[in-house]
Amino acid sequence: MTAITRFAPSPTGYLHLGHAASALFSFKQSEPHGRFLLRIEDIDQTRFRPEFLDAIYEDLAWLGLEWEHPVRVQSEHFDDYQAVLDHLTDMDLLYPCFCTRKDIQAEIAKIGNAPHGPDGALYPGTCRHCSRQERKDRIAAGESYALRLDMAAAIKRAGHELVWFDRAAGRQIATPEIFGDVVLARKDTPTSYHLSVTFDDHLQGISLVTRGEDLFFASHLHRLLQEVLGYDVPEYHHHGLLTGPDGKRFAKRNKSMTLRSMRERGLDPKDVIALTDTFQSKK
Repeated sequence: MTAITRFAPSPTGYLHLGHAASALFSFKQSEPHGRFLLRIEDIDQTRFRPEFLDAIYEDLAWLGLEWEHPVRVQSEHFDDYQAVLDHLTDMDLLYPCFCTRKDIQAEIAKIGNAPHGPDGALYPGTCRHCSRQERKDRIAAGESYALRLDMAAAIKRAGHELVWFDRAAGRQIATPEIFGDVVLARKDTPTSYHLSVTFDDHLQGISLVTRGEDLFFASHLHRLLQEVLGYDVPEYHHHGLLTGPDGKRFAKRNKSMTLRSMRERGLDPKDVIALTDTFQSKK
């Protein structure tokens, strides 16, 4: 069965060797007769830089990768994500949260032993109990807010056990409750990583999601969103992360290992691909 895969970098820094390994991995999973897509995940406009976007295209082309056009650039499609939010709101699965980070920390401190998830202490649900009128009045007054998923209501709406399959880890039973009432959008940005990636993978017909194992737990939440939104469920392959000699994963702040710096030092693309061969053979 041929696969439709994607590589979805964020233009918040230059691509490094780990990105190259991930992009090559995704590309190879689409061979010999599948499709490979490139998507630009640039919803974080505060860290976006045009030069980083240009470098993504240049670096991947330098590696010899080819992708379909046009490339989906998330910041050009905020209306799409707003429509999904409106749909979730109509299903009574979202609520506005007016808590600041300080408010949440204070509430958690009062609780004492607050449950934790992949992203730390879970939101204690302070604003979940606000009345509709209170929410309306506070929004009208211009208060900042985030839109949170009512996790219990979403799981209830799903109505049955949710599963997904990872090619590296096998059959998984989704446990999205580990995230609590997660933020899906903020007042000034009508989407989040979780919302936009779930929608885009559905829209683009991605049949195999390849990404780093650091995003493994996110798939539990994405599986719930797929269910309540009526989306098809792709297969997944969460690959290991390429690390340096010190055992630490590569990061954008490690300038010496960026593809840009390698190009400037005169390395051949084959040299870079060879550096990722061990990574590829293990996945």
